[in-house]
Amino acid sequence: MLNFKSFILPQKTIFIVDRIKLLWYNSANNKEKTMAYIVGNRTQAILFPSRIEDYVALDSPVRVYDAFVEALDLEELGIRTTPLSNGGANEYYPKDLLKLLIYGPSYGIRSSRKLERACHDHISVIWLMRNVKPDYRTIARFRSKNKKVIKKIFKQCVRMCMEMNTIEGNTLFFDGSKVRANASINQSRTKKQYEEKMKKIEEKIDQLMDECEQEDIKEEGESSLVRLKEKIHDQTELTEKIKEVLKNFKEEDKETKKINMTDQESVNAKSRQGSHAMYNVQSTVDGKHGLIVNSECVSQSNDYNQLNRQVNAATETIGHQPKTVCADAGYADVDDLKKIDNKINVVVPSKKQAQESKGVKEIEAFHPSQFIYHEDDDEYECPAGERLTNRGNGFGKYDTVYKTRGGICRACRYFGECTNSKKMGRKIMRSRNEKYRETLEENYLKEENQKIYALRKQTVEHPFGHLKKNLGVHQFLLRGKDKVDAEIAVLSTCFNLRRLMTIIGIPELIAKLKAT
Repeated sequence: MLNFKSFILPQKTIFIVDRIKLLWYNSANNKEKTMAYIVGNRTQAILFPSRIEDYVALDSPVRVYDAFVEALDLEELGIRTTPLSNGGANEYYPKDLLKLLIYGPSYGIRSSRKLERACHDHISVIWLMRNVKPDYRTIARFRSKNKKVIKKIFKQCVRMCMEMNTIEGNTLFFDGSKVRANASINQSRTKKQYEEKMKKIEEKIDQLMDECEQEDIKEEGESSLVRLKEKIHDQTELTEKIKEVLKNFKEEDKETKKINMTDQESVNAKSRQGSHAMYNVQSTVDGKHGLIVNSECVSQSNDYNQLNRQVNAATETIGHQPKTVCADAGYADVDDLKKIDNKINVVVPSKKQAQESKGVKEIEAFHPSQFIYHEDDDEYECPAGERLTNRGNGFGKYDTVYKTRGGICRACRYFGECTNSKKMGRKIMRSRNEKYRETLEENYLKEENQKIYALRKQTVEHPFGHLKKNLGVHQFLLRGKDKVDAEIAVLSTCFNLRRLMTIIGIPELIAKLKAT
């Protein structure tokens, strides 16, 4: 047999020849064929494509993000895309940095340091950035400088979706979800606690000043004196920061109100993960394909009195009023809902209806809802058939008080269950918007509106599920409402683009974006 190894061959070639000989020998001797492992070789020389363009397939998702940003008019949005004529250091092309900020979060790469690393390690990012590798400081500065523009880009994304007929804006669903702020809840304090802390710091500064004077006499220029002066500087900076926080407290604020020193616009709130400094992310989703129409972070621990604000913001973005808006009972603030245009069909259950549907709490036998209101007589009828008459103005949001006459309640068989008051009898407070609340409850119970509400949960909670579970967005990276609004705008844009790929398909979506 010819000895192939007698030739001068590369080690890889000898390995392949030995493998062929082994397979031939097993076959020749009718032995059982053996399976081989597929093993790579890091030392083997290979020929990469000569162009970076060839690294990425034509139907790769990264091409969608590239086409989307190329379709934007950044000059109109407020980002300069032409180089300065007065010289100076070269700068990175804004569209490239914007592509990186939108593409990275789509795959859970959000921090500026991780985005910098991706420019070196990820083939798709190298293609997207055209082999340009900005450092993390450049990325962070660009994001901070253009936070307001980034929010406008999300609105342009929504309008592109409308041009592609993927957003109609006829039926809008609303929901809120809490996301942790980039701050510790331990930094949240009341006004009184801040004042006490500042008093202690001032006492500490006085103590350090005395020590500094003594050290000044003994050791001029020594390291111990330098350390004391650094401590005084740090304590003085902390005092100034507390003064800035105290300015944000208002006279009408309750003594229990807390402001976080690290992120003053965050709020303390409870979630399934416990109590943290958080933002309440408000999301508006279109009913046709579940695309996000509007998103905003609010400094509020619940969704109360938010619906009218979010409806107006969504209307501004899509350019027309929706026909139907739908939300859960967390938005059931009648004073706020009444501000919504009466031409819009508002599908929001009251808290009582929500409890009934979930079976959380049974309605009490003598709850005010069990009393019948007679509008013509302006009186309530109790379960025993007696009347409660108008006794004048109430207080707060209650305009009118209704009470029984004389000792009717004492002689009633329900006395002790309905009321225990011997002198006053039973009393009911009627809100100034009670009639509107009853109208909303009746509207919610309509068959067509029940079908709409049944779609709410599967539609509006899908984006939150994607952001939190798939992209790992459990905490914001930035601080301050403007910056977290920009962060959630980027994430909303990422969701819409990813959803469009599923709805339209990547090749066709790229073609539509290039034609926009």
